[in-house]
Amino acid sequence: MRPVQPSAHHPVQEVDVAVIGCGPVGALTANLLAARGVTTLVVERSPAPHGQPRAFSCDDEALRIYQQADLLDEVRDETIAPPLVEYVNRAGRVFARMALSETDFGYGHAPLRFFDQPRLERTLRAGLDRFPHVQLSLGTELVGLQQDQDGVTLLLSDVVTGQRRAVRARYVLGCDGARSATRSAVRIPLGGASYAEPWLAVSGDVPSDAVRVRDTRFVCDWQRPAFVSPGAAGSYRLEFMLRPGETEAEMQRPETIAALVSPYVDPTRFTVTRAVVYSFHHLIAQRWREGRVFLLGDAAHQMPPFLGQGLCSGLRDAANLSWKLALVLSGAADAAVLDTYETERRPHTLEMAQTSVRLGRVFLARNRSTAWMRDTVLRAVQTIPRVRRFVERFEFKPVPAYRRGLMAGGRRDGVVGTMFPQPRILVPGSSGARLLDEALGDGFAVLGFAAAGNSLGPQWRGLPVRFVAVHPPGTPVAGLPDLSGDGQPDRVDVVDVDGVLGGWLRHRRADLVVLRPDRFVFALSAAAGIGRVGQDLSAALGVPSDRPGRSLRPASGQVP
Repeated sequence: MRPVQPSAHHPVQEVDVAVIGCGPVGALTANLLAARGVTTLVVERSPAPHGQPRAFSCDDEALRIYQQADLLDEVRDETIAPPLVEYVNRAGRVFARMALSETDFGYGHAPLRFFDQPRLERTLRAGLDRFPHVQLSLGTELVGLQQDQDGVTLLLSDVVTGQRRAVRARYVLGCDGARSATRSAVRIPLGGASYAEPWLAVSGDVPSDAVRVRDTRFVCDWQRPAFVSPGAAGSYRLEFMLRPGETEAEMQRPETIAALVSPYVDPTRFTVTRAVVYSFHHLIAQRWREGRVFLLGDAAHQMPPFLGQGLCSGLRDAANLSWKLALVLSGAADAAVLDTYETERRPHTLEMAQTSVRLGRVFLARNRSTAWMRDTVLRAVQTIPRVRRFVERFEFKPVPAYRRGLMAGGRRDGVVGTMFPQPRILVPGSSGARLLDEALGDGFAVLGFAAAGNSLGPQWRGLPVRFVAVHPPGTPVAGLPDLSGDGQPDRVDVVDVDGVLGGWLRHRRADLVVLRPDRFVFALSAAAGIGRVGQDLSAALGVPSDRPGRSLRPASGQVP
């Protein structure tokens, strides 16, 4: 990539963060940054929305991240939650199933939802319109990049006119997909493997009465493995493995597609919107950071689709890095905090990818005897109640947890380092129950029994934190105190509608739990030890515990 030589005739645009790529990961990242006041430029090579239904599924963790961007209703309204996922053999006999309608991991949302990617991208891009400090530059590509101790200078080019301009950013986030120009610019190699077998992915629209298979299915046919499922907004998704000797051109013929989809939808009433042949990859970048340049999503990692976690993993990257960048840019954290991005995310992503690979081995039995053995064994072991629950309740999915990183002690210890649940709460002024995250704010939260709030001391002064006082079920909302002006950190009182919060704390013999902005547990504490936890948080952020208060909003002129 060529060196950057800014024109003397055009002023260099300056931003806090440049996001390269405006697919779902890039657009979500920009929304999360903008919500925290970060001046952001989003660079997208395509002059028009992508328009292709590629990614298809998201999980409860992803919905919680959209919730952090205050886009939950807009995103969720355009998705569907499948009640059931079945694994069937060639004859259509079920040998395993996941009862998703009966599964609740406690994060406030259904464990799996299907969406239409063009609609999702429109929603995320529309979200950027809320922020005057965000600019979306379409039809623009990255052609040059140079960084120094204080920032990164980008050379951008208009894909139509070739006109070039320079942009100066404090940090650059490469969200530009599997063929990332950002990754190439900083010369980070990919490692891993690709699957040899190509697949045909077909998306289309179909009336409800023309659907022949209404549940989500992995068709474990040893001659032609397939995945089929109804999707959002009247769509249907089907994927079929190609057999040896079959060509891309042959598989994309209308008559071939009609024959393949016929068992699942009426082909005469199925309107194909996309039909492409592709191969799976299990790849990961050698490193996810080079100086002030970070990689997120497919630019950093790619995994097989059998667990539906490719996009979700990119959204987790965005949720992990965005609040850390906002803290650093505001001066509320030392730049060393950014090192925890890859420390936390890489092991979890690898575990998710490896689980997807293992699930694929179940799905992709390629001969009759292996498939028969798989079907027989899985049916047999599911007669054991605990094993059946493990499969039906999706318990083989890796839990959201970090082994090491920004947490008390620096490593996972019990629930420290795991995602906190999101039960229902009541707050003063609300007309009904709400989800917990709506009361937590965009910084750290100290959540505990109402009486424990009195023990927060000077060690918390200056930290971006809100105290959430938990009252037991049945507490009248109208009687909750308003202590926002009593000198304590920002405080909100909530009623624990279903007793989940109080039960969680009592089970762990704790009075308080400290949550990070991404809702992972930083620390547990008894009321008497909360001052020490405040010191631990200050140390983890690399800031003095007694300095004047800072917010998550970047201050103008600061260059961390």
